[in-house]
Amino acid sequence: MRRIAVVGAGQAGLQLALGLVAAGYEVTLVAERTPEQLVGGRVLSTQAMFGPARRIEAAAGLDLWAADAPAVDTLTMVLAVPPGVRALEITATLDEPAQSVDQRLKLARWLELLAERGGRVEYRTLDRDGLRALAERHELTVVAAGRGGPAGVFERDAARSPFDRPQRSLSCLYAHGVGAPDPTVEPRARMYALPGLADLYLQPALTLSGPCAILLWEAVPGGPLDAFTDAPAPDVQLDRIRALLAEHLPWEAEFWRHAEPTDAGAGLFGAVTPTVRRPVAALGGARDVHVLGIGDAVVVNDPITGQGANSAARAADAYLRAIVEHGDAAFTPAWMAATAEDFWLQHARHTVEFTATMLTAPEHVQGVFAAAARHEAVARRLVNTYPEPSDHAEWLATPELTAAYLAAVGVHGR
Repeated sequence: MRRIAVVGAGQAGLQLALGLVAAGYEVTLVAERTPEQLVGGRVLSTQAMFGPARRIEAAAGLDLWAADAPAVDTLTMVLAVPPGVRALEITATLDEPAQSVDQRLKLARWLELLAERGGRVEYRTLDRDGLRALAERHELTVVAAGRGGPAGVFERDAARSPFDRPQRSLSCLYAHGVGAPDPTVEPRARMYALPGLADLYLQPALTLSGPCAILLWEAVPGGPLDAFTDAPAPDVQLDRIRALLAEHLPWEAEFWRHAEPTDAGAGLFGAVTPTVRRPVAALGGARDVHVLGIGDAVVVNDPITGQGANSAARAADAYLRAIVEHGDAAFTPAWMAATAEDFWLQHARHTVEFTATMLTAPEHVQGVFAAAARHEAVARRLVNTYPEPSDHAEWLATPELTAAYLAAVGVHGR
């Protein structure tokens, strides 16, 4: 039985470890937090899972909350301009419903499941020396930790990294009691663009205490809506959100009149520098060991396009298939690099390019949003590029591609 180690217990690491155990490998997973620590801690992300990633989880038998989490079929996008005016609105349907499950709930249960199914789980932190010692005892070591010591062994790939600093300041809040424009229709995600100020994303989700709403506030760093850099407690965070909504999105503010944080760990803050790292790291030692990166350890996107957990799920699936197909052959650095490059070409590069486009909003993309407000076909394609970012390369990547698509569907002018 081949011995494989996985470092990191997020979407990519746990999904890969569970898949490897199911395929008959001897798996050791190193996690920093126990299930109890996860459940009792702060929220980890917004994790909207689109159709392709949900299908992967379902095929692996890991969609344990499919019947409980709100299914989101429809997205509404609004361009708002001062003083609180809805300048443009798009409503479109996803080809497959999305769902969001609090990762505290999800990852804690997956950790328990891994142990129940025969995986070995070690709860500890690793520095470079500890990682090398772990890799020396296993035939393959995959690093899925997106921050801290293990992730630091992978060098930044300047040629593939679109930015060298954060493009947004992030504030996330889980809340109960948030209203909706039409409570009689299916749960909807709401997205707001305030040009030059911020982007807001509100999605229905499932948390530890049941259904909730998640608000992700993406402010331009240093701007007037960058109001959460002191990481306030959830109740203070909610008060500031209400005040900002009342000024910039007054109709949305009405839905938050009776909201309250879901729990003491309901708030999350930070900033992400979108980064691509080289996926294979040499650690030296007696065996000159190498480790392979996956997920946020090698590709980190700003959450503006919701790619993090989705890309992690798809990476875990791709790496699992590559490992199984490799049979009894050695996991050489060349094999590691080829496996990561295949995933980069098939999927990860598209998430990077799509996210960079949405962060910078070039003129031709602004034209797409204007066209989507008037044409259902454009709106639907735009919304469904989020679940399938590879489509970005077919119609959004350049002004010429966009113009050709709009002309083909009979859209002329802005």
